[in-house]
Parts: sequence; structure tokens; C-alpha cells
Amino acid sequence: MNTNQQQSEANSGSVSRGSLNRTKIVRLFLLGAAVLGLTANLAAAEAPVYLGSAAPFAVLGGSTVTSTGPSVINGNLGVWPGTAYVAGTPAAKVNGTIHAGDIVAQHAQASLTIAYKDAAGRTTAPIKVAGDLGGQTLAPGLYKSTSTLAITGDLALDARGDPNAVFIFQVKSGLTVATGGRVVLMGGAKASNVFWQVGSSATLGTGSSFKGTVMAYASITMATSAKLEGRALAQHAAVTLDANAVSKPVATRN
Repeated sequence: MNTNQQQSEANSGSVSRGSLNRTKIVRLFLLGAAVLGLTANLAAAEAPVYLGSAAPFAVLGGSTVTSTGPSVINGNLGVWPGTAYVAGTPAAKVNGTIHAGDIVAQHAQASLTIAYKDAAGRTTAPIKVAGDLGGQTLAPGLYKSTSTLAITGDLALDARGDPNAVFIFQVKSGLTVATGGRVVLMGGAKASNVFWQVGSSATLGTGSSFKGTVMAYASITMATSAKLEGRALAQHAAVTLDANAVSKPVATRN
């Protein structure tokens, strides 16, 4: 083999190795970009709101809790700083412990204040919403309203197969669910991972079916036969019930 042939083969081997090295670099770059993208998505996912001592409560009022008709509460019921719980005639059935003006209710309200501020203070990639959410399907995330929100008809919350998906709604003013309005969970979504931070009062209309923990600055009113899989937690005013069913959700994080 002459010198020119040897040099040609050497150059060919060098080019081949260079091509392989460039291919490896490109693959590593693409892999790194994919990992960074996955990390960014994970970082953007909302963590659930920690409820602390308020977690065992299905109903918690500030001034009072009243019931008209045969309401059923699955979870604790409490009131603080008020002391009045009016069970109604017939009396509401509480499958839990009643804490009317005691230190347990006081601690629950303290935890509620912290949880409320946590939810209100979330700022990761908020999605602006307004008006009536009825007829929409929403993915997990943080939703922000600068005014009131309403739900007429069905609002679907789709976890897209993620059992740990979290939905947080920041409502500047009031939340109103129309008669027969529903929040429907899809794709593995869980009521324990849905949180509604309401800047004034929340009203769940007659025969409505709602999901998630409602944390209201003022009051929560549940009209006749409204159902709640979640919690009705009011900081400063009353929780008013009327033949309702309220069930504290079971938290199941994987």
C-alpha cells in the first residue's frame, strides 16, 4: 500500500469517527433537552394545598353552622370563633365529631387561614378564567379569576390519567353554582386534589353536585339537596346547610 492510500484511509477513518462523535453529541443534546422539558413540566405541576388541622373537617364555619332538613355530614363539623351549631329539625347526621367553639375548631380555623393564603398566593403559570365555566373541560393547573365565577351545567376536570393531578381555583370574589350545576371528575381526577379559594362567599345551588375543598373568606351556602364531595370551610361567616350531603374526600397521593 503506498503512502497516498494509507493517508486516504486514515482520513476516511477520521471522518467516520468524527461523524459518529457528532451523532452522539446530537443524541445527548436531544436527550438532555427532553429531560429538561420533563423537569420543567414537573416543576410547573401544582402541589396540593396542605390543610393541616382543617383536613378532618367536612364542614367548618366561622360565625355559625346551621342545617335545615336532614343533612348528612361525613367528617368532622366545627365552628370557631362562633360557638353555635344549629342542627335543624330533623337534626343533621354528623358521622364525625362536632367541635362547637372548642380548641380543636380553633386550631382548624388557624390551619384554614394558612391554607387559604397558600392557595391565594400560588403564582406558577396561572390560567386566566372568567364568567361561567359551565360546558368547559379543564386540565390540571392553577386557574385565576379577577372577579366572580359561575358554573351553569357541567364543568369537567380532566386529570389526563395522572392520579396526583391538582386543580387550584383562585376566585377573587364570589363563586356561584347554578341549580343542577355539576363539577365532573375525569381521567382519574380526585376530589381531594381540587381546591377552590373564594375571596368572598360561595353558593351551591339547589340539586347541584360539587367536587373539591371550598375555602371561603366569608360564608358558604348550600341550597336544598346540593351535594359536596369535598369540604365546606368558611373562615369568618356561616356555613348554611339545607338537606345536603357533604363527604370529606379521602386523600390518596401515589
